[in-house]
Amino acid sequence: MTDYSELRKTLQEHLHWHGARLSFLALFLLALIKVKTVNLSELALGFGGRALSESHYKRLQRFFRGFDLDDSDIAQVVVSWMQIPQPWVLSVDRTSWEFGSRCYNILTLGIVHEGVAFPVLWWMLKKKGNSNSDERMRLMEAFGKLFPDARVRCLCGDREFVGQSWLRYLLLEPAMPFRLRIRASDKIERNGQALAAQVVFAHLNVGESQRLKGACQVWGLTVAVEALRLEDGKLLVVIGPQQDENLVADYALRWGIETLFGLFKTRGFCLESTHFTEAERLRKLFALLTLALCWSFKTGLFLHQVRPIAIKKHGRRAKSLFRLGFDYLRQLLLNPSPLFEDDFRYTLRLLSCT
Repeated sequence: MTDYSELRKTLQEHLHWHGARLSFLALFLLALIKVKTVNLSELALGFGGRALSESHYKRLQRFFRGFDLDDSDIAQVVVSWMQIPQPWVLSVDRTSWEFGSRCYNILTLGIVHEGVAFPVLWWMLKKKGNSNSDERMRLMEAFGKLFPDARVRCLCGDREFVGQSWLRYLLLEPAMPFRLRIRASDKIERNGQALAAQVVFAHLNVGESQRLKGACQVWGLTVAVEALRLEDGKLLVVIGPQQDENLVADYALRWGIETLFGLFKTRGFCLESTHFTEAERLRKLFALLTLALCWSFKTGLFLHQVRPIAIKKHGRRAKSLFRLGFDYLRQLLLNPSPLFEDDFRYTLRLLSCT
């Protein structure tokens, strides 16, 4: 079998799509790994075969213009492929950029695993700027319908994801454990006195942290409050349910979604090189990139288990798990050889149901 037919067979185990759509998806993923960009002209060159690149380009356009892709199908594949143990840490954030006169604004919810938030929901906001409480609540309702039996350790969000309505929603039964960063100017009420967080924690030196004792209220709602003075002198203040511990340490896991956006953009698939001007087409592209991310990451994780990545003096890995897997897949695809056939098949077995 060719790389294409092997990959198509694996995808068929998870996606009950029409055969032509599965064929396209297999060709798309292989081309994306080869050319490292979502630019359609470059992707068309990566499709290979006897057809002209112009024909592949038109096929790409038809898919993004006409195929109705169900994001929930992709989300279920993500969970099946990645096998992330529960309880899950969720991270929510937006990524945005401008292309010409158009502004792209994608509200994303991901499950954090090995330092990366693997997306399960991505909504195209038809506006610039922050999400509002209603949008966030609907996002979490959609997550609950997708994964009704999921156990969640906590939901992490930065200073955009604040406000009384949003916090009240998270505290409603059944409550969603959360780790939300509030602004240094937000007020914390204790013992009948309300002071800005920057005043309450003004005594903290760099590297020092403190959890407030007793009942605290933020926006009139009872929460636990913990703060850390960062190396740049700024104050990190995190709130969570009153009974929860390790608020700051858990909040640090939020960074996985920033890593995700980096991999989708300059450090991976060059999402910003797309010339799409319609949100619906960008939504579909985001879904396909998610599958490529999972495949690359699973491959990198396996390679790391076989031969651990070297650790540099600063304590971080010399290469990320994604980059390790992505580069390995590119090597296999760009250097076709009978010697590599078994290696390629094994990367697919990492995704297989069997």
